[in-house]
Amino acid sequence: MVSKLKKTTLRKQQKKKVNKIAASAKKVEAAATAAATGADYLPLEGGPARKIPVSEKKSEDKANVLYIGRIPHGFYEDEMEGFFKQFGAIKKLRIARSKKTGKSKHFGFIQFESPEVAKIVSETMHNYLLFEHLLQVQLIPPERVHPKVWKGVGRWYTPPDFVQIERKRHDKERTLEEQRKLVERIMKRDEKRRKRIEDAGIDYKCPEIVGSNQPLPKKIKFAD
Repeated sequence: MVSKLKKTTLRKQQKKKVNKIAASAKKVEAAATAAATGADYLPLEGGPARKIPVSEKKSEDKANVLYIGRIPHGFYEDEMEGFFKQFGAIKKLRIARSKKTGKSKHFGFIQFESPEVAKIVSETMHNYLLFEHLLQVQLIPPERVHPKVWKGVGRWYTPPDFVQIERKRHDKERTLEEQRKLVERIMKRDEKRRKRIEDAGIDYKCPEIVGSNQPLPKKIKFAD
């Protein structure tokens, strides 16, 4: 029995060695064929060597647009252009801004004239620490660049004057119903404030609200 077990274990070990040698020989042969045929990589799941599609190679070679995320406050168009032009000539630059306030959304896009420069910038500036922010820089393939990504380039956005808008809203002519609702809201807020003062134990007499009377209509229609 012992001799039979020894023989079976030896056979198993020999089979494993043979399989390993065969697998290594196949890998060497596949690498040689890949080098001979000009293949780019060997698939992990096994099989013959493969080539990268020509379209992917061309898109990578032509990509010159970069996405830049986590842009810190104060690092705007002029600062970005002055910083990134050390790598090469910049064709276009845009920071995404809010339509309402005109403030930066902390991401933007840069287009370089040379794709090689864009690739170098994406490799060197990704996760670069700038004003306590890690910049996120990625190459965008040409087929994924949105047609409206450069909308508004070179045009400064002037946000609306919200002080003037609020002044117009406050000073507009109101109807009797609108005036009544406005006075009701003011009186409710005043009652809550008085109650909070009383609950706090403060002996204070709040002044009465002046101007709570409803205005008379400017135009009076008389019946015929």
